[in-house]
Amino acid sequence: MNLVTVLVRAVDPLTRMAISSHLNSRPNIQVVPDERHTRVDVAVVVADRMTVEVVSALRKMKAAVGVPVVLIAGEISRTELLTIVECNVVAVLPRASATADRIENAVRTAASGGGVLPSTMLGDLLKQVEQVHREVLSPHGLHTSGLTPREIDVLRLMSDGLNTSEIAMKLCFSERAVKRVISGMTTRLKLRNRPHAVAYALRKGVI
Repeated sequence: MNLVTVLVRAVDPLTRMAISSHLNSRPNIQVVPDERHTRVDVAVVVADRMTVEVVSALRKMKAAVGVPVVLIAGEISRTELLTIVECNVVAVLPRASATADRIENAVRTAASGGGVLPSTMLGDLLKQVEQVHREVLSPHGLHTSGLTPREIDVLRLMSDGLNTSEIAMKLCFSERAVKRVISGMTTRLKLRNRPHAVAYALRKGVI
């Protein structure tokens, strides 16, 4: 089993020390002093509520180390779920039930690319995603990937190796229309070129 390095952040020093001590006592887990450490695999953040300061700290941590976060929180509202997901939070433990073993399990799960969410919270998150899709993306013809259906069609054909004229023929577009679709997509999503656009679509799971 590979070593998992963990950064622990909590306003209360005693809480931070207790969590750090337990994690350090577990096999193949090492708590590091700060984000300047050469390697951080997972961050554990403890907060009573999702205040502006806590969200700001999560965003700064994402920018600094960009690792999955285990959030131990006293209270999280439904409207805050998308915000914490955007901050790389992959596991949420209610503070009242965050036992030492559950924290350890969440850390190992996060390090392996998984996630841990209470069932009610997962349901709320799915409702939030559906609401964003219905009220924000669909009216503008966008997919959750940030791509329009037409862009996805073009990307699928690009990934099959078709050139502009072949894509135009397949979709019954003009070549100029295909070029406009590609140009608009690469500019909006800051993609460097066509291979980069195809790679983006693959990562988003749309092709």
